[in-house]
Amino acid sequence: MNLRRLAAATAGGVGLTAALNRSLAGSAEPLDPPLEGFQGTYRWRGFDVAYTEAGDPDAPDVLFLHGLHAAASNKEFDQIFRQLAQQYHVIAPDLPGFGRSSRPPVVYTASLYTSFVVDFADDMTDNAICLASSLSGAYATLAQVETGAFSQLELICPTDDAGKRRKWLRTLVRSPLLGTALFNAIASKRSIRRFNERDGYFSEASYTEKDVEFEWQTAHQPGARFAPASFVSGYLNPDENLGEELARVDVPVTLVWGREAKVTPLEGGKELADEADTRLVVFDEARLLPHVEHPGPFLDVLFDELAPLEQQ
Repeated sequence: MNLRRLAAATAGGVGLTAALNRSLAGSAEPLDPPLEGFQGTYRWRGFDVAYTEAGDPDAPDVLFLHGLHAAASNKEFDQIFRQLAQQYHVIAPDLPGFGRSSRPPVVYTASLYTSFVVDFADDMTDNAICLASSLSGAYATLAQVETGAFSQLELICPTDDAGKRRKWLRTLVRSPLLGTALFNAIASKRSIRRFNERDGYFSEASYTEKDVEFEWQTAHQPGARFAPASFVSGYLNPDENLGEELARVDVPVTLVWGREAKVTPLEGGKELADEADTRLVVFDEARLLPHVEHPGPFLDVLFDELAPLEQQ
């Protein structure tokens, strides 16, 4: 192939990629709130952070912090949010860069999310019970060590996932053309289904095509790739050791795990519970999201743990 043909083929490939990116972006619709309640906006460091609030404002506060991945949002708690709102004042933000919150092209880091948890908890809750999933469990732990904002931590498959940070990968995913194309592949419906089947859920009955559609929509909002770019490249993993930090927490802590979890295997949960001297609750036939797969039993455990606190 001579240089002229090579240049033409390259230009054609770039044009096709750009056209495909535009087509996918145009297919995404504005997100409807996945949780029922008051829909508010919390202004923080230039972000418009969307949140849903429900329940009696005079009841004890429960703060929900969803996990982080390409299609993350507060929809993660749609199986338990309304039920908890019957007895508690519940509030669930979409973390900056995810869900219905704004997604500017800033550099997202673990320290940014920890600072967000500190400020949001201080401004929007009072001595809240914090229910946090995956990496958000680490941010909640660090926020508790820093400020003592919470009365109790309920952490679902928490992780600090300390690994090598790959700046080149973050730069690639953030890039306008190739990065968008790569992220579209990561966040395709096929990839979302594969993640759900392999890592998210023990049973396919735990999610529906409607769930997949919402995850695809949230992963194709404007700016959707910027926060996940830091996630896949390791920049959302905190520097601190989660076990050591949990051992410093002076409020009740419960770790919740799915027995069949792959991303965060149960063996790691047992080691973390031993290191931090915390309670560990294990759900059979569950992986990364036991609160989604078994909402009724999960709430039974949670209500049993919260009752002694209400009597104090």
